[in-house]
Amino acid sequence: MTNKLIILSVAALSLTACKKDAPKQDGAKPYPVIKVEEKNIVGYQTFPASIQGRVNNDVRAKIQGYITQLLVDEGQYVTKGQPLFRLETNILTENAAAAKAGIGAAESTIAAAQAAVNAAQVEVNKLKPLVAKNIISNIQLQTAHANLAQAQAQLQQAIAAKRQATANYKGVEANIEYSIIRAPISGVIGKLPLKVGSLVGPTDQVPLTTISDTSSVFAYFSMNEKEYFDFLEKSEGATMPEKIKNLPMVELQLANGSLYPEKGRVEAITGQIDPTTGTIQFRVAFSNAHKLLSNGNSGTIRLPKAYDNVLVVPESATYEQQGIVYVYKVEKDTAKNVVVKVIERIDNMALLKSGVTKGETIVAAGIGGLKSGTPVKPKPIKMDSLVQSIKPQF
Repeated sequence: MTNKLIILSVAALSLTACKKDAPKQDGAKPYPVIKVEEKNIVGYQTFPASIQGRVNNDVRAKIQGYITQLLVDEGQYVTKGQPLFRLETNILTENAAAAKAGIGAAESTIAAAQAAVNAAQVEVNKLKPLVAKNIISNIQLQTAHANLAQAQAQLQQAIAAKRQATANYKGVEANIEYSIIRAPISGVIGKLPLKVGSLVGPTDQVPLTTISDTSSVFAYFSMNEKEYFDFLEKSEGATMPEKIKNLPMVELQLANGSLYPEKGRVEAITGQIDPTTGTIQFRVAFSNAHKLLSNGNSGTIRLPKAYDNVLVVPESATYEQQGIVYVYKVEKDTAKNVVVKVIERIDNMALLKSGVTKGETIVAAGIGGLKSGTPVKPKPIKMDSLVQSIKPQF
């Protein structure tokens, strides 16, 4: 037993000696670091937008009738004046024939009335010299004048009747023309809700179709009241027209995430806040020569905002505690957290107003378990490669 105790004691002393003689392990871990840079960055404010053709014209019937022909199809491009629909004309044709016959009858009446005027005038002319020579009494001449006046009145009535008959005929002709419904503008045909056999008329609530002139389009988006006043404060110019004129060209992001190839310009801002939504509307014009955009499309307006010579660090280098943002600055291979003021976050980068200066070294990523005062082994990397590597891939 004594020997065993001696052996254990010797072993314990040996282990203790080994621990005392073993070299200390370095606690510093490697961390990627970058130099704080100054860059020119463009950020974007985004707003949902609805797209409409420059002109949207509802097509309606001017007369009542049944559709007998559809001459176009949905999505078809039509030119101004092109026939779109035909309505029945049987009754109209009969009315036109009757109106034309009325003109003929009125002309016959005029001819008869004119003959009566001529005869009455001859009678007056014949009696005048006889009365002058006292061959006959003046009463006969007065009677002849009365007959002439009556014949002239009947002639005027006949002429008026012809004018009315002519107007009736032209009205029927116009209705026959209205039975061919034509495109009021050039553009793209929308939905065709009514088919052949449908009864249509000028008081219908649903239009026959809508034609959209999409040679250029308008994108409408809205700002709330706060965004609007921020916009006014930050836009260059003393008046609203000047502010609009100085705005940069904007981009349109389509529903599938791609960018429309043409940039647009803000043309107008509505003059008042919508009391229902509390927003004010902006109108942006886009060229649409290739007809890629249609009436009713949706998208997102990207309003650019430029930051010149701004301090930039990767977003992965920042962390937040109780609303305060920090980064780890590296000094003498030791990480030290410092408070920074973030202006904006764009494309996985944080744009800073203060807290660090250009050229200072900071920990770029992997700061989850890092504490202020912790030794680090700096591994320099390029910020662009880090930012690009964490961008989402679509």
